[in-house]
Amino acid sequence: MLDLNWLKTFVTLAEVKHFGKTAAELHMTQPNVSLHIKQLEQNTKAKLIERNPVLLTPAGKRLLKSAKMMLGELQICQADLNAINELTQGTLSIAASDIVSRLLLIHPFQRFKNDYPGIDLALFNTTSAQAVELVKSARADIGFVIAQKESQPLHFTALTQIQWCAFGDDLFASDWGEQDKPTLILLGHDTRTRELIDASLPKLALPKYRVMEVGSVEAQIDWAQAGFGTAIVPDFSLHTKAALTRTVTHLEAFPATDFGYIVRQNQVLSKAAKQLLGWVEEYAQSTDWH
Repeated sequence: MLDLNWLKTFVTLAEVKHFGKTAAELHMTQPNVSLHIKQLEQNTKAKLIERNPVLLTPAGKRLLKSAKMMLGELQICQADLNAINELTQGTLSIAASDIVSRLLLIHPFQRFKNDYPGIDLALFNTTSAQAVELVKSARADIGFVIAQKESQPLHFTALTQIQWCAFGDDLFASDWGEQDKPTLILLGHDTRTRELIDASLPKLALPKYRVMEVGSVEAQIDWAQAGFGTAIVPDFSLHTKAALTRTVTHLEAFPATDFGYIVRQNQVLSKAAKQLLGWVEEYAQSTDWH
């Protein structure tokens, strides 16, 4: 019988490819990591890992495929069992961006803590793409995302629509020269927001522009406020910032984008999780996002 702790150690080692980092990731000692791998190899009667550097053998690659599937299913199962048992102690995990958290979740979270004091709220600060992966693997119970298409294994519920705006220098000024063409402050290419913006930029009919990439919507707004260019952001994101002085131009040419939350298809939601989502939906509908 293969111990689940051995498999978890093996999967983590396969991902980080370093015994010391695996120990730190799992809050173990390095000798215990080595012991788990040794016990796993003894029980499978197969060499799974080459040391120095850490590489999976063909047997290790085969075990990794099944181990990841098994551990993932067990995590999903445990999340559903917690919901079925109406867990009143434990953790409810939410994946959302920092902007969304501060604009949309603070008030519902306050109500949640008053009614469910025994349940902790864990908040992952993520992009929409990261939230999708966290919910798929059941590491997060609920994810808040933009532009999510209904697809297996996720169910998307729309809460509102996002409009887009340009914050900063006047993009449409007539006196831009070759040397001072506008700078667009955008998120990196690894985000869903950037995909949406890139698809819509031709609608602005800007002849030429520079691009400055940053890592968050917060950074976009800060750099634009400091005069480094124009940030193209969801208009609700400006509501979280005080004393902004740069020009705000609503981008009517950009199509509106659905914003909402995702859960796994057929996921069992606890009474507490349903109540939280009800409060978030109520707050989203009562808030002036635009």
